[in-house]
Amino acid sequence: MLDHNDMKDRDGQLNLWFALRGGCRRLVVFGALALCCAVFVTFVGAQDRLTPMQREIERQKQRLSSADVEERRDALMRLGNLKRPDASRAAAAGLNDLTPTVRVAATHALVSMPATEATALLLPMLKDKSEFVRREVAFVLGEMRDRSATSTLIDLLARDKQASVRAAAAVALGQIGDEAATPALSQSITGQGSKKKKSKGPEDEFVIRSAVRSLGKIGSRDAVPTLVTALENEANSLETRREAATALGLIGDPAGLPALQSALQSHADPYLSEAARLAIRQINRAKAKGAGN
Repeated sequence: MLDHNDMKDRDGQLNLWFALRGGCRRLVVFGALALCCAVFVTFVGAQDRLTPMQREIERQKQRLSSADVEERRDALMRLGNLKRPDASRAAAAGLNDLTPTVRVAATHALVSMPATEATALLLPMLKDKSEFVRREVAFVLGEMRDRSATSTLIDLLARDKQASVRAAAAVALGQIGDEAATPALSQSITGQGSKKKKSKGPEDEFVIRSAVRSLGKIGSRDAVPTLVTALENEANSLETRREAATALGLIGDPAGLPALQSALQSHADPYLSEAARLAIRQINRAKAKGAGN
């Protein structure tokens, strides 16, 4: 049996153990609180060191996690309107959004990035299931004017099932201005190489007109025969034939003059005649300038 002194020793040891245990708990709690305070102070300090622009970017970036579609879309539009590379990089997260309208807003918000960086993010989006997304991505790639997108846009022009997407690809190729796109644009006008033979509808006419306009912007003389054919083909709409006349003027090759003279003299449409007249003037001016050199 324990005597009185042993019991006192045991009680003392227990009291000491409980005291140490309580102290350890308090140390753990105080340590955790101190750590939280340190993290909070660090966060507040970091926020204080941000510029007003950086704080705005962070605020909009946080809104991208909202459950509300319109709030996410609005955040992306605001990031795009900041016209800063870091804002565009923050907006890139929206490219993976489940909602097509939000993905489109994200693509337009990338335009302040360096062209090569934005193009690398956008090219995979040309395989998006949404026609709306593919079309808008093509337009944005045109704005970026990065020639590394040329081959993918050429493939889109040839293969996409939706005319609106093919037209957007044609427009983008004209904005980029890469002569490598000339054969593909010419083929989309003439229909050569197409597996399906069918009459042209309004949507196909829009693709052709967009391709004609882009050939004029690119300015390659290799496009002149195609544009002459487009100008002379009465099956084309008057709008397309006017675009062909304008494109020939932009290229400035005298080989287009006979077709333009014919359009000027024989066609009843005054707008086509005026387009032909202006194109003839441009070509003659280019000839005179060349002769002067």
